[in-house]
Amino acid sequence: MEQTKNKNRLVRRLKLIEGQVRGLQKMIENNVYCIDIITQTSAVKQGLSNVEDLLLENHLSSCILDQVRSGQADRAKKEILKVYKLKRK
Repeated sequence: MEQTKNKNRLVRRLKLIEGQVRGLQKMIENNVYCIDIITQTSAVKQGLSNVEDLLLENHLSSCILDQVRSGQADRAKKEILKVYKLKRK
């Protein structure tokens, strides 16, 4: 149940971002003022960051916990470090 709810939240957020990107395309085609476009690109980046955060939260609360419980703590640690490094970029 919780997984379906999270999946629906992710899909909804991605659809919003998709709409924002289409809006950006139209803004560029219509020669909208650069600062307005940059403002929208910033909103898209924030939206993607929110999607990443939700994915990470879901992963940590399910997959990582399952790995630790099943004796795969080293694998879990490597995944956490990999995600940490990706988020720092």
